Amino acid sequence: MIYLDNSATTRQFPEVTEAMTTYMEEFFGNPSSLYQLGVDSEKAIKKARRLLQDAMGAGDGSVFFTSGGTEADNTAIFGAVRALKRRGDRIVTTAVEHPAVTECCRILEERGFDVVYVGVDRNCRLDVDELRDAINDRTILVTMMHVNNEAGTVMPVDKVKSIMKEKGSPGIFHCDAVQSFGKLRLPADADAISVSAHKIHGPKGIGALYVRKGVNIPAFIQGGGQESGRRSGTENVPAIAGFGVAAEMSERTREADMASMKKMRKRLMEGLKAELDDIVINSPGDAGEDAGMCCGSLLNVSFLGTRGEVLLHTLEQDGIYVSTGSACSSNKKGQSGVLKAMGLKDREIEGALRFSLGRMNDISEMDIVVDRVAAAVKRFRKLGSFR
Repeated sequence: MIYLDNSATTRQFPEVTEAMTTYMEEFFGNPSSLYQLGVDSEKAIKKARRLLQDAMGAGDGSVFFTSGGTEADNTAIFGAVRALKRRGDRIVTTAVEHPAVTECCRILEERGFDVVYVGVDRNCRLDVDELRDAINDRTILVTMMHVNNEAGTVMPVDKVKSIMKEKGSPGIFHCDAVQSFGKLRLPADADAISVSAHKIHGPKGIGALYVRKGVNIPAFIQGGGQESGRRSGTENVPAIAGFGVAAEMSERTREADMASMKKMRKRLMEGLKAELDDIVINSPGDAGEDAGMCCGSLLNVSFLGTRGEVLLHTLEQDGIYVSTGSACSSNKKGQSGVLKAMGLKDREIEGALRFSLGRMNDISEMDIVVDRVAAAVKRFRKLGSFR
């Protein structure tokens, strides 16, 4: 099996599974209980929180656990609006956000808030001048992803807060770092940052939200007051422990892993270009951490004259797993909203595949993928049924 859908989810590290099993079978107490079994569970949460803060580079602020990246995004967006609605009504985001952000923005738009969607170019690079024009002194929230989950483009997150200050915005800057955590350095001046465990070889169903000290983001889920009152509900101790292990392991080898992924991405891209005509690289060509470059783990390619979904299932028969876009919106009918916002033509969207690399991939696998993809594309083009 060659698994190239790591942007959708990753295989757990064995060490993560081992840690989770320990807290499922031995230290299974409720962390709010006063006896030792509960205290041991509480210690596991504190340790994981410290490991996560270190991996995120979260200094002046706190991290609290959620059920995943989606809840973290929802908490930040709706919380910021609740806290600042008397100071303005404008929300600024981009036209290529994850559904966990865009759906929140649509709801707020229906409630009367002025939501501005900043556009991108053909390779999903954000128009910074348009961003600057969108932010004003009534802007209460800017919410932007760090790395686009379909094209892999690095967004100019390091410029957002300075533009907000320049424009006199009283708002909060929320960064969705689900795709960048464990791969790139996270923005140093964001007020809130969302991350998720299953993108870094941790368990599904657990995420976290970093909130800068002094920033008021009210609780999204009310109840028993867990997580210092920020997120009620009995904590998922095994998943939290696993998240801590995954965060520590990912950060320890982050730079070396990214260097390896960049090499694999280059091998894959150059191989596809050499073997096939009529393909379009939708991701930025150069990989790196700077805005406008591509995160080294991702490559989006359109194979003209084919259908991405058909190619996906053909490759699956060869034990190769890729995707046609975001897994969180793949069950919705219609074309990719991200690729559409990038200005791709219908035939380019129809033939698009996303290859997302991970720590467990090897560069030798790229040659096999190139060979199988090229064979499938040539076969379908020869049939001519999709032209």
